[in-house]
Amino acid sequence: MSCINIAKKAAARAAVDRHVKSGNIIGIGSGSTVVFAVERLAERVSKEALKVKCVPTSFQARQLVIQHNLPLTDLEIHPELDICIDGADEVDSQMNLIKGGGGCLLQEKIVASCSKKLVIIADYTKDSQKLGDQYKKGIPIEVSPIAFVPIQNRIQKLYGGKVELRMAVNKAGPVITDSGNFILDWREFNQDINWNEINTELLLMPGIVDTGLFIQMASISYFGLADGSFKSRECL
Repeated sequence: MSCINIAKKAAARAAVDRHVKSGNIIGIGSGSTVVFAVERLAERVSKEALKVKCVPTSFQARQLVIQHNLPLTDLEIHPELDICIDGADEVDSQMNLIKGGGGCLLQEKIVASCSKKLVIIADYTKDSQKLGDQYKKGIPIEVSPIAFVPIQNRIQKLYGGKVELRMAVNKAGPVITDSGNFILDWREFNQDINWNEINTELLLMPGIVDTGLFIQMASISYFGLADGSFKSRECL
């Protein structure tokens, strides 16, 4: 197993072991680190007879839950969750997050907002002082297809940087999210800005569905290290 996967596994196991209790309704995030969390959750269900139900944040997460024979539910049946375990593309010193590199930011944010506690799991490369220190792919912004050019121009004019339409890899054309929208990636932004204010301003722009900025949402982050240990950071 690579050092990165060792780190991801350490963070995932710490989160599941420390925060999941029998009877919990759990939001299951998306991404490679969450795979290890679901594996550990399935182990605990088998060994400890935990009673849990899972709300997935994406098609990928749903398939992962099904593969591990964990009970599925949704926000219609359980609109309030005990905990959400999800990954992040970057976490800064103030516990602000960039999420959405995998294109599931809208559903991830909805599920996280319905949870009493958002627990982030990541490897050591996602731990930064400022957003943009290590993650260079940009801040994802989910937009209505009709508005992507006006939004692209407006962000660049108001805040600088470069905003690009995310293109698909194995198909012609742009990436389409699970909700049928496009994703813009905002790169080369000014790191010394008030992310809470910027996020609020972005969300007021007609055509923006949501952003990959998760501001003041996470309760605690676990960062796995290459030696199989982990460190954590809590929201102040």
